[in-house]
Amino acid sequence: MTHAKSPEPRLSQVTLKTVLTVALGALAVWAAATFVARTILALALTVAALMIAVALDHGVALLKRRGIPRGAAIAIVLLVGAGVITGLGFTVIPVAIRQGKALFLRLPDMFTAVRSTRVFHSLDERTHIARQLLAFERELPKMLEGAAAPALAVLGGVLSAVAAIATVVILTIFMLIFGGDLIHELMRETLPQRRPLYATLVEKIYRSIGGYLLGLGLICLVNATCTTIFLAVVGVPFFLPMGIVSGLSSMIPYAGPVAIGATVTLIALATGGVGTGIACGIYFLAYGQFEGQVLSPTIFRRTVHVNPLVVVLAVLFFSEWGGIFGAVVAVPAAATIQIVTREILRIRRDRLHLAATPLNSPDAPAAEETPKAHD
Repeated sequence: MTHAKSPEPRLSQVTLKTVLTVALGALAVWAAATFVARTILALALTVAALMIAVALDHGVALLKRRGIPRGAAIAIVLLVGAGVITGLGFTVIPVAIRQGKALFLRLPDMFTAVRSTRVFHSLDERTHIARQLLAFERELPKMLEGAAAPALAVLGGVLSAVAAIATVVILTIFMLIFGGDLIHELMRETLPQRRPLYATLVEKIYRSIGGYLLGLGLICLVNATCTTIFLAVVGVPFFLPMGIVSGLSSMIPYAGPVAIGATVTLIALATGGVGTGIACGIYFLAYGQFEGQVLSPTIFRRTVHVNPLVVVLAVLFFSEWGGIFGAVVAVPAAATIQIVTREILRIRRDRLHLAATPLNSPDAPAAEETPKAHD
């Protein structure tokens, strides 16, 4: 009787090197996630300073093309920025703060006025919003007392804000002065054959982010100016802080203007009546179309080309990660990811010797699947 030989045990294909590589990779991911979670404030301040420095550097580059040395150009740009902020601090901001305080104190009366309108009754029949509004109105006096009582907490918040602003200013100045040299030094450490690719990526990201931020500043200014003038003309009180907030809402694409427009319309309805509320609603609908269909595409035509669906998804995910700050940086981050992805795909096409073919081109693969019959 013969017995079949048992098969010899096969050696494992997983080597110790592979196990160590996977373990170190997982450890690196965990360390990076922990680092981001524990330094979220420092990262936010650094990214804010970087975005401001990139935007200001476009002005520095413009002055350099006029023959002004870079050091003098940086000084001029910083002095102009400081002058604008100082001018706003002595003119617009004090009035906006006074009107904002008055608006906050009149919120209970506004809630009462809103509840007496037909629009609110019609909305309450469908959404039962009255109970939620009543609960918030009951908590409002406690919120006001709580906001006024702890002076140390308020002082601590002010000091924290001042420290954050000072940190961003210092980082911005250092990035303007030393950022270019740091990038050049990093470029020298890369492989010579890959250096042109990295330079192209940095240049595209620089132009995209800088153009987006400069354009976004112009859009916010136009929004704030038009909204403030409109609210003042129709007789809405507290028009200045609401106009400024409306302008800042353009920093969050799509979601920001819609939320602020609805809020300002409700305030106008409570303070000026149904006619004023309807006029504000029509204005925000019309201006939203103008900003989304005319102003933004015209300004961003040569800088950021990001699909609106990608913008909405980026705002959704980045706001979940970083709140309002995440929503603000969502579009530049999406544009950066898009630029890097396109370069990676271009390199892949070059390696495979493929040409980028439009989807509706007669040379596309779909056209080859249905060959024409010949007589």
